[in-house]
Amino acid sequence: MIIPQNIIEELVSLAEKDAPDEACGYLLGTGDTVTENYWMENIDHSPEHFSFAPKDQFAALRYARAKGLIILANWHSHPATPSRPSQEDLRLANDPNIHYAILSLRNGEARLNSFKILNGEIIDKETHL
Repeated sequence: MIIPQNIIEELVSLAEKDAPDEACGYLLGTGDTVTENYWMENIDHSPEHFSFAPKDQFAALRYARAKGLIILANWHSHPATPSRPSQEDLRLANDPNIHYAILSLRNGEARLNSFKILNGEIIDKETHL
C-alpha cells in the first residue's frame, strides 16, 4: 500500500492532537494508493483502544462510494506503544482484504506500519514511516 507523505503528515498531526487518546479512521483510495484520510472520532476516548461510531462508519462508506474510492486501511494511533498490533488489534481485525495501519508516537518519534491480518495472525507488514 502506498501512503503519500502529505497523508502521513496528516495522520501524525491528528494523532498528536488526539493524544493521549488513540486517533483513528480509514485510509481511502484506488488500487493500492491512498488518496484520502477519513478521520473518525474515537468514541472510547481511550489511550489503549478505539471504536468507531457506527454512524461515522456508514458516513465513511457513503463518502467513499460517492467519490469512487475504496477503504484500503483501518488506521489508528498508539500514543505510547510501538507500531505493531496489540492482542486486541489482532483479535478485532476481521477483514482480510484491508490493511491495518498503526501510527506510533512512542517516545515522541512517529512510526507508521501497516499489516495484513488473517485469523488473528500477521501475514504481511509494510513500513511507511
